[in-house]
Amino acid sequence: MPMSERYDFVLLFDVQDGNPNGDPDAGNLPRIDPETGHGLVTDVCLKRKIRNYVGFAKAGAPGFDIFIREKAILNQTMEEEYKHIGIDLDAVPKRRTDGAKRKDKGKAQGSEVADGRAAMCARYFDVRTFGAVMSTGPNAGQVRGPAQLTFSRSIDPIVTLEHSITRVAVATEEESEKQGGGNRTMGRKNTVPYGLYRAHGFVSPAFAAQTGFSQADLDLLWQALQNMFELDRSAARGLMTSRALVVFRHESSLGNARAAELFERVTARRRSEEAPRSYSNYVITLNDADLPAGVEIQRLL
Repeated sequence: MPMSERYDFVLLFDVQDGNPNGDPDAGNLPRIDPETGHGLVTDVCLKRKIRNYVGFAKAGAPGFDIFIREKAILNQTMEEEYKHIGIDLDAVPKRRTDGAKRKDKGKAQGSEVADGRAAMCARYFDVRTFGAVMSTGPNAGQVRGPAQLTFSRSIDPIVTLEHSITRVAVATEEESEKQGGGNRTMGRKNTVPYGLYRAHGFVSPAFAAQTGFSQADLDLLWQALQNMFELDRSAARGLMTSRALVVFRHESSLGNARAAELFERVTARRRSEEAPRSYSNYVITLNDADLPAGVEIQRLL
């Protein structure tokens, strides 16, 4: 069933003794705002976790494949999809489906691009949800997805810790000889003792209509936001958990209130001046009084 309402949402999640999103340009240190000391997690980091969750939860289900996945060769994926819908981009004579002459061998043009884009949206959950740039290689155009996320920012400034770690095994005999048989390699590990992060998100029915994003897809997105960290465990990330998901549902497709004003209704504050070390150190408040006409609050978590 197609969507007809706009949604805005607030996601709160935390990390304990882990690195929620390392910065490769800073030795994989947790991302941080250098002026305020607040921690940051990028939107693409959260989208990766959503993709991974959907990939596990809907493994093999038609229409729920993931386009942006580890070690995927995107041009090959698009070529396979064109073959699946019966368009041979290398066919002779080199003609497009609209009858015009083809200019570039192996590259879709004209109405073929629209057909390829529609096929990619139908098959891949992340394409019809987040959009994708598919204008390389075979060319399936560009898609602007209905669901978008902001950078996440910690409620309070975070502290980043660096720990020394050792490895007692070696990879080669030569490495063992260099170490005199001690078999110890030193390394570093970066963590945040505790941080509560806040992200904002939006779902636009106008773009949903263009990609085929449905109510069932939206329900799966809510499910992924609540549970994505449960399937993303690693020693580097410590303990990460989705803590609150507050959704503002608008009656109209254009929306009945500005998102920024709705987001201000969700607040998180520390209970005391002590350094926070758990979720219980915070009080989460939701102001649902005097809501704008046509707006409904749903607390899913």
